[in-house]
Amino acid sequence: MFCGIVADEVPSFRVADEPDGVAFLDTRPVFKGHVLVVPRTHLVTLADLPPESLAGYFGLVRRLTVAVESALGAGGTFVAMNNKVSQSVPHLHTHVVPRTKGDGLRGFFWPRTRYADDPEATSYAARVRTALSG
Repeated sequence: MFCGIVADEVPSFRVADEPDGVAFLDTRPVFKGHVLVVPRTHLVTLADLPPESLAGYFGLVRRLTVAVESALGAGGTFVAMNNKVSQSVPHLHTHVVPRTKGDGLRGFFWPRTRYADDPEATSYAARVRTALSG
């Protein structure tokens, strides 16, 4: 599925498309504006990411944490990655989740929500994309 998004064969609400990775909105976000970052190459776990790719990939993740906070007025972000256990899609991906004080997220319990419609998701993707490039 994520390979299809990277190849632009599967629709997504894309936030970034760079040599080091592709970022798009999670369709079942913990909170609206929840972004997934994937490497362009199909890799299953973090251990599969070549050492020479670490700086570029995590540089993109770092920039997205700043963009999500800025674009959405979040107080911070939760950045997470599962490797094998609880990894719902067998493709390396990093979650960047906007956080606000008192948002109700406790530990690793991730309540999920949905976007009202595609225009709402498009607006969240655009806001983060704009902050990322700014």
